[in-house]
Amino acid sequence: MSLLFAVAPELPLGKAGKYVAAAYIVLVALILVYVTIMATRAQRLERELAELRRDVEAARAAAAEETEHVA
Repeated sequence: MSLLFAVAPELPLGKAGKYVAAAYIVLVALILVYVTIMATRAQRLERELAELRRDVEAARAAAAEETEHVA
């Protein structure tokens, strides 16, 4: 491994800084995209969960009303 570093050309600090900055910008952009996707999915799951809760409550209310009429 150290042989690879000995053979690899060294970039001047001014040029290397541009590549490092670009790499960090790409990394931050990817993280922001990932967080945005996860937030969107979380919101969709929350909406679906609320809808399921409403459905369950409506089914319980209908079942309770049906048992009152039978009794």
